Amino acid sequence: MSELPVAGVRIGHWTGAGTGVTVLLLPETTVGSAEVRGGAPATREVDVLDPTRTVGRVDAVVLTGGSAFGLAAADGVMQVLEAAGRGYPTAAGPVPIVPALAIFDLLESGGARPGAAEGHEAAVAAFGAGAPGAGRVGAGRGATVGKWRGREHAVPGGLGIAAFPVDGAQVVSVAVVNAVGDVVADDGSVIAGTTAPPDTPAFPADRPFEEGAARSGTTLAVVVTDARLDKVGCHLVAQSAHDGVSRSIRPAHTRFDGDVVVALATGAVEANLDRVREAAARAVAAAVRGAVSGG
Repeated sequence: MSELPVAGVRIGHWTGAGTGVTVLLLPETTVGSAEVRGGAPATREVDVLDPTRTVGRVDAVVLTGGSAFGLAAADGVMQVLEAAGRGYPTAAGPVPIVPALAIFDLLESGGARPGAAEGHEAAVAAFGAGAPGAGRVGAGRGATVGKWRGREHAVPGGLGIAAFPVDGAQVVSVAVVNAVGDVVADDGSVIAGTTAPPDTPAFPADRPFEEGAARSGTTLAVVVTDARLDKVGCHLVAQSAHDGVSRSIRPAHTRFDGDVVVALATGAVEANLDRVREAAARAVAAAVRGAVSGG
């Protein structure tokens, strides 16, 4: 699709009927970390991003529909990277490091889920020309929000992108918004949310998450910057970026959400860590709001 404002970072989508895949391809200098705050995550290779783990590099990040089934899309991205000689060096050749994060959109897609072929297509698309794309594209295709008063009152979610400069560096967020809660503005007004009458009970007890996943949701965010950070710095950025989720979604981080933030740094520019963290929170909030307004 296109290059994001951080040099060398490219984004591509595969968009299907009710589901999709979004891939971020990263420069070889990229390090990253993550933090999970939702109670129902679907992830792959996120443990390697812990600051105490050995591997520092990240070659790509996959955002996908299809719940845990859709994590297979990362296989196709790994194939593209392996063919390019990218990955963590081992005696048997490079192994691409590709964390993957999924949303639950199986009801919207009729049970369809992306796989390796769709992941491969999204990775190849990242090398193409054109605008990055936002709204109901890629992993945002089957996203919905406002499910906390019953799924029948949900409205469309989507994928958003936002960028903020700080200290000469860029801080960019890509967010896939499939939240249980509503998307809200800074003043608390609802931008996109449940259509239920105001007196409808929240989290109705007769439809628990465990029975049919009727309210399952997730907000996935990737924050990428060209600031020079190590894994610990990236972990701190991921923590702050979750503030952006809390500012823009109400309620956020429920036990029915799989909220995850991955923070990545390409290391090209010296920048103040705390200012990067503050910009990350703003970028995520703006990307979440943009996801439901096509921006």
